[in-house]
Amino acid sequence: MASKLPFELKNASLFKDQSLVNGKFVEAKSGKRFDVVDPGSGKVWASAPDNNAEDVDVAVNAAHAAFQNYKKTNPRTRAQWLLKWDALIRENRDDIASIVTYETGKPLAESQGELDYALGFTWWFAGEAERVTGTIQTPAIPGRRVFTVKQPIGVAAALALRIVLDKHVADTFSMVLRKASAALAAGCTMIVKPSPETPLSVLALGYLAEQAGFPKGVFSVLTTSLENTPPLSEALCRHPLVKKVTFTGSTRVGKLVAKLCSDGLKKVTLELGGNCPFLVFDDADLNQASDALMLLKWRHAGQACITANRVYVQAGIYDKFAAILKEKTSKLVVGHGAEKGTTMGPVTTPRSLDKALNQVADAKKNGGQIVLGGGKVTGKGGYFFEPTIILGAKKEMLITEEETFAPVIALYSFETEEQAVAAANDTSMGLASYFFTKNIDRTWRLLENLEAGMIGMNTGNSSAAESPFGGIKESGYGKESGKDVAINEYLITKTGTLTLDGHF
Repeated sequence: MASKLPFELKNASLFKDQSLVNGKFVEAKSGKRFDVVDPGSGKVWASAPDNNAEDVDVAVNAAHAAFQNYKKTNPRTRAQWLLKWDALIRENRDDIASIVTYETGKPLAESQGELDYALGFTWWFAGEAERVTGTIQTPAIPGRRVFTVKQPIGVAAALALRIVLDKHVADTFSMVLRKASAALAAGCTMIVKPSPETPLSVLALGYLAEQAGFPKGVFSVLTTSLENTPPLSEALCRHPLVKKVTFTGSTRVGKLVAKLCSDGLKKVTLELGGNCPFLVFDDADLNQASDALMLLKWRHAGQACITANRVYVQAGIYDKFAAILKEKTSKLVVGHGAEKGTTMGPVTTPRSLDKALNQVADAKKNGGQIVLGGGKVTGKGGYFFEPTIILGAKKEMLITEEETFAPVIALYSFETEEQAVAAANDTSMGLASYFFTKNIDRTWRLLENLEAGMIGMNTGNSSAAESPFGGIKESGYGKESGKDVAINEYLITKTGTLTLDGHF
């Protein structure tokens, strides 16, 4: 099968196009498959099993059976398996990056960068596995001691809905490692339902988990098409043996997941919509701010939950900053992610092209000026859109209200810090916010006043394995990564009270 790929793999065994259940690569019960399309050419290059709700029970029961032994595995052993997994992914970094590029369209260097970022989670949680601790407390009543112990919650399901259509999940590979590393370190087993666009890189992860020594059934992957994503996801959420659900996707679907899980009172982590503001003040280092914005906005053609969606620039530097941004953006090279020299690839699905065109047209109608780009890139095949800059953006525009998930950026002008904060917070979302200023007093005020779960302070890169990842408001609840908090999402606390005759 690997010989038919549009690229060459050094390790051909990495290419798996069957679901991973109970340590075996299998087809869906129906025998149906769905196509995987290269966004850079618009052509089908692979396929994967189209699992449905009927495939869930076998996978969950296998994961539950594996959990009975895995939960008793010594934490150091779990840590060693995680480190071996980490090492195998590193050894196969370039091959996996090629798969990611053909699934998502992002340039090869970006795919490699995503892997480097994602590997922070396997490394970090290998350390966390041995640092799960309980407590001993002396209560008010004499002759007693209160103990707490932490135990893995059970089978966990990781759900990722479709890129762009559900306005999320651009970096499925890193998202999966962020979830799975915490779950496996805690002693839980996990079933992953990847995005329909990115099943093959996740299956490669599953193969390497098996090679690393994780017992069969500990890490499973159920691939599915867009059509069968809702019934399969609902079956996972409703299955009585699934005790924890972690979901990355839109706020709309996140609310549905929460409702489904509420019937079984399941523990849920939700990482939802972004619509993230990016604030530039007149005392900022404009090159520092523009460089950060270039990476934050154009990475994966603007398709990331934490990308800058609304850029607010103080009036006195608005024209200067816009000129700097336009000059730097004009140097981007748009092309197939596997082509040498490409610095921005296509969007992942055609739907993003339609959404970008709609937002650009709406901006024009509302007085916005398109100073760069504004349309599709023709003659390349695939799903390409020009890097687009809109000046004179207003609150009434669609781009203010919607996550763009395309290479379109709009600059808004503000006069005062109070105006900027009010505009930044004027959204139901609260995933991330970014600001650039050299005023230390303002820095502390913005940290306190911006309504987001993650704040980039003179940086556009605020996500790492050691820092909690997650939002507030309608961007979800629960944290992924970070010290203690993320692994606790996969643990329960059990309290024991001991009373002895006499005195201690």
